[in-house]
Amino acid sequence: MQITELEVPGVFLITPKRFHDDRGFFTELYNAKALADAGFRDVFVQDNFSLSSKVGTIRGLHFQVPPYSQVKLVRAGRGRVFDVAVDLRPTSPTYKRYVSAELSAENGNQIYIPDGFAHGFCTLEPDTELVYKVSSHYAPGAEAGVLWSDPELGIAWPVSARDAILSEKDAKLPLLKDIAGLG
Repeated sequence: MQITELEVPGVFLITPKRFHDDRGFFTELYNAKALADAGFRDVFVQDNFSLSSKVGTIRGLHFQVPPYSQVKLVRAGRGRVFDVAVDLRPTSPTYKRYVSAELSAENGNQIYIPDGFAHGFCTLEPDTELVYKVSSHYAPGAEAGVLWSDPELGIAWPVSARDAILSEKDAKLPLLKDIAGLG
């Protein structure tokens, strides 16, 4: 397993080893001991799955507020995404900065996102499946989000605002400056 910290401290790209033969390959998607040996201490309590049928689908930027904030371990089961983590910790030196990574079934990459971050992604292929572990159960009263196209964040999405496919809920998320305690 290769673990690389990205430009925003605390966010890691994890690439599990693949063992190839004439049938295909085998990989461990998750190994608690290997991650603990690397210094990760999270306990994941729920696995989530999403299917996005169209290219240019954006989901996010989502997070849960404390005490229900979530650490996420995200991977693409099928297809390919541009995955984004935004630092929303007001006391962090990287507050409001984002990092991105391409996750695909082909490259096997995973992204580890600590709590205190918003998460979102844009599909780059049709019928993309995203699978992710979270450290806290879904809490409807604690869910929140930031508008994907917030100019203050400056995320270089691979789709234009005109071509982005959003849920009604995600299209109405607030700007970061309008969220109490974060803006």
